[in-house]
Amino acid sequence: MGYLEGSSFLLLLFVAMPLKYMLGMPEAVKYVGMAHGVLFIAYILLLFTVVSKIKTPLWAMPAGVIGSLLPFGPFVFDHVLKKQLRHQL
Repeated sequence: MGYLEGSSFLLLLFVAMPLKYMLGMPEAVKYVGMAHGVLFIAYILLLFTVVSKIKTPLWAMPAGVIGSLLPFGPFVFDHVLKKQLRHQL
């Protein structure tokens, strides 16, 4: 889910926004923005669910939320969390 949400955010920032402001195509932001919004909410809900169900470090929840607000953040968060969970096993 993190990869989907992160990809939709990058698509919104680097494709849809330039199309809107440079080429006057506001439809791109409308549709990509809506998809990103749905994926963002799903990502946050899934993050809450996963953190409550499995044993994760205390920093996982705030880092996941902050990471979702930054470009490339979900990718970095996912990599760091997977690495940390592998070391716990």
